[in-house]
Amino acid sequence: MIINRSEKMVKTILVVDDDPGVAQTVKYGLESLDTEYKVICVDRGQKCLAMLESNQIPDIILLDIMMPEMTGWETREKIKENQSWTHIPIIFLTARHDHIAKNAGDFLADAYIEKPCKITDLKDTIDKILKPERTG
Repeated sequence: MIINRSEKMVKTILVVDDDPGVAQTVKYGLESLDTEYKVICVDRGQKCLAMLESNQIPDIILLDIMMPEMTGWETREKIKENQSWTHIPIIFLTARHDHIAKNAGDFLADAYIEKPCKITDLKDTIDKILKPERTG
């Protein structure tokens, strides 16, 4: 079987953050570093859930913790309650810098990254989660 390496598999990243500056910085940063990434941004947990309910399933979710109306913790809980969505990896991307939040985030999500962060570090974490090691 011949694999055309020029054909890339596009991965969809959903950024859920109520700060449009953060969301757009992450979007443009990731998309400029990797053409395999398509980044979609929403500003509320409810919009994230609405996308999932309409069968718009991303490959990974970057989830802010501190948001109005529905926190990132609550959004994550709703995602993991639905059997159709439990496979979606979640990275908490947050301005919370306390040990309690970090310990909980590390336990509840695939990764916990504090803002501000280097976009290259964020990409490395996403790559580790989405791109399994290639075997020879």
